[in-house]
Amino acid sequence: MNTELLKLNKITKVYDNGIVANKDIDLTIYEHEIHAIVGENGAGKSTLMKIIFGMEQPTMGEYFLRGEKVSINSVDQAINHGIGMVHQHFMLVESMDVVDNIMLGIEPKKSLFMNKKEARQRVEAIADKYMFKLDYDKPVSEISIGMKQKVEIIKALIRGAKLLILDEPTAVLTPQETEELFVQLKMLTKSGHTIVFISHKLNEVKAISDRVSVIRKGKTQGSFPAQDLSLEEITRLMVGRNVSLNYEKNNVLTGETLLSVSDLNLIDNRGHVLKNLNFSVREGEIIGVCGVEGNGQSDLIQILTSRNKSYSGHVNVFDGEMKEASIQSLREKGFGYIPEDRMHEGIAKDEMISENAISTRYKESRFGRDWRIDKKEIELFSDQLIEEFQVACHGNDHIVGYLSGGNIQKVVVGREAGDDITLLIAEQPTRGVDLGAAEIIHRRLLAMRDQGVAILLVSADLNEVVELSDRCLVFYDGEIVANLENPKSYSEQELGEFMLGLKRQEGSQS
Repeated sequence: MNTELLKLNKITKVYDNGIVANKDIDLTIYEHEIHAIVGENGAGKSTLMKIIFGMEQPTMGEYFLRGEKVSINSVDQAINHGIGMVHQHFMLVESMDVVDNIMLGIEPKKSLFMNKKEARQRVEAIADKYMFKLDYDKPVSEISIGMKQKVEIIKALIRGAKLLILDEPTAVLTPQETEELFVQLKMLTKSGHTIVFISHKLNEVKAISDRVSVIRKGKTQGSFPAQDLSLEEITRLMVGRNVSLNYEKNNVLTGETLLSVSDLNLIDNRGHVLKNLNFSVREGEIIGVCGVEGNGQSDLIQILTSRNKSYSGHVNVFDGEMKEASIQSLREKGFGYIPEDRMHEGIAKDEMISENAISTRYKESRFGRDWRIDKKEIELFSDQLIEEFQVACHGNDHIVGYLSGGNIQKVVVGREAGDDITLLIAEQPTRGVDLGAAEIIHRRLLAMRDQGVAILLVSADLNEVVELSDRCLVFYDGEIVANLENPKSYSEQELGEFMLGLKRQEGSQS
């Protein structure tokens, strides 16, 4: 018989602004299992995990740990109870080495200083036990995303975590890294640990989980053995309707080249960051860019959005050199940009939806002239955006910062992917959003392609790149190592080999 480790009874969380994040949540986690928590953005998953980890306190409800009723009012208390959490955005000090990051705050002392030898031995003992391979002496800034995640897991384990919460652990991993992580997670459960696995990737949920709990609009829809649920059934429980992220693309005749990159190089204090890049994007096509994060994709976007002009080579956009263009002049010609960091670059979080909807469009004549604002037209535009992208809000005067992450992303995409856009840079357009929101965004991008828009799609989600792209550029160490026609004809394993630099395509630059 399975032994209960954690039991939540009627957990409710109501914030001061009246938003009900969790309503009568019942959840039981058993020892030695991998228990997946799934749900749309804004469904209440993050709030519930924060309650379990002591970052939030419930408004009502009971919390039982190993059969004993407890109150966990802080992260320190959660850690003392054997609960650890690895956040989607890592909490590491980039300038410190791996051992120092893992031992931060619990360093063994030798006189007044850290006993580095003992610290290294303790870290190695945990890493060897679970077959985690680490570059112990490297600063975190120089290790891979996959290794950073291992550092975070060992940080939790070395502090005594028996219940480990993993928030979107595979979001930025290659298929090979994901497979390796799953082996290690199963090893952890066999050695007495319990895993709570939060993910939007339902195929991975099915592959790794013993049980699945579904949360929808703040309420649990039930907990089920993973083997008893199909992907379609999980989706319906999450969203309330059928959702498909597999698309049949229409045949579209490509038109003029709107973006071309030739002999592009970037050298800075990190070294040779971008190396001899050559590619183009034409009207009516989606060019995908994939690769492990940190291999030059973000640096390329900085250049393509006129924020870094210290490159050599040529970037030609709308028949003009990027170095001579301003963002405003590009926008006037139909340029749109969905930024990776929606919170810092995509929105003004303290302003209303209506204000955010025109923040990159306010100079358009339809929204006012001679400093006179046409409030009615702005509200009409934002209402249309809300309806088309199904933004969950109380109206166009809803403060954007109070929306869930997925709904914030819909506002950004709705603003940047308008009918007047002819060239779109879409950087991680569905990162951290649920299946329903991802489908809406994907179908909008495909509709724009069909209408003749040129789209450069940069994404860490391989399924997204494969399903949407007409051609895929794979980046490794600042180079294009593969230029793949018909990305659907390649397996995730093959793509992963390119992304990890294990192989490259002959003549991949084009």
